[in-house]
This record gives sequence, structure tokens and C-alpha cells, in this order.
Amino acid sequence: MGSRPDFRQRLIAQRVVPVLRLASAELTARAIECLREAGFGMVEVTMNTPGALEILGSTQNAGAGTVLDLDTARRCIDAGAQFLVSPCLVPGMAQLAHAAGRLALIGGFTPGEVLAAHREGADLVKLFPASSGGPRHLRALHAVFPDIALCPTGGVSLQNMAEYFAAGASLVGVGNDIVDPKALAANDRAAVVAHARRFLA
Repeated sequence: MGSRPDFRQRLIAQRVVPVLRLASAELTARAIECLREAGFGMVEVTMNTPGALEILGSTQNAGAGTVLDLDTARRCIDAGAQFLVSPCLVPGMAQLAHAAGRLALIGGFTPGEVLAAHREGADLVKLFPASSGGPRHLRALHAVFPDIALCPTGGVSLQNMAEYFAAGASLVGVGNDIVDPKALAANDRAAVVAHARRFLA
């Protein structure tokens, strides 16, 4: 995988992180295959996805999302997760991730939460839920914390992600919108890949 700073730079360079929360392990595995073909080197699988740990164990460069406690964090690391993502401050998670050579993306929304996540050791601060404040909220936070890398997630779409980048986002997290659900269910791989590639264009 390389060093943690190298992996952080690779994650930022990808610009868009798919955040998958699908109804079954089969659909998730199929979506990951399509996303890989589309050009996404890294994906996030939320822990409320069926079979999440097994998926993490069989997927290279995958991260674990919706990690809410240290026990879950340890299980994700043991399964092979290369980065851990929480929607809020989970004390000790960054330290645990770093000890294993993994990244920690910690959630925050208010200025106090963003600073607390940064001080906790977050490699990136996940601005969540991004849709509640929109690009203007991110722009205001970025003005105060220009050196904290922000990753807005929650409500980021193909239609608005350029606004988040213009407001100062280092990268964005995009949920299930990144895969065409009908095409995925129908196993229309070409359509799923074509849809996902639009986010990297």
C-alpha cells in the first residue's frame, strides 16, 4: 500500500470517494467491480452494509465507513480496511488507525467539531452531513481552517460536486448515486461503468 501519507495523497488525488451502502453483499461486490473498471482505485463500504467485513477482506484499497466505536474499528482493521471513516468524533479511532498504518477520516459539521476532529488526529475531516449547510457552509469553514483537508459527504451529487470543490473541498464522498441502481440490479455492467465514469470526468 505504501506509507500512510502516500495513501492519503492517493485518496485526495482520486477526488471522489464512492461511499457504498447497498442492500446486499452481492450488489456491493458487483458495484465495486464496476467502479474499479470505471477508474476508482479506492472505495468506502459502510458498516451497515450486509457482509461489510467480508467485503473489506476481499477488496483491495477499501475503507470502512460509519465506524462508530473502537471495537468496530479494530474489526475493520483486522479485515483489511485501509481507512476508517466516522460521521462524528470517535475518541481514540485515529490513534488506533495510525498504529496500524491506516488513515482516519473523522466527521464534523460545526467549527468546533471540525477542529476537534483535526486535533484528534484526523487525516481528513469528513464534513457531514454536507447537504445541511451546502457549499457555502464548507466555504466558511475552509476560510477559518484553510490547512484542514475537508471531505464533504452526504448529499454530494454529480450536479453539485463542482461547487464543493470550488468552495475548498479537498475531495468529496458520493453515496449510492455514484452507481445506477437499475443498471446495477439488472447486471448491466457497461451502463454502471459509464454512469460512474461521469463522476471522474
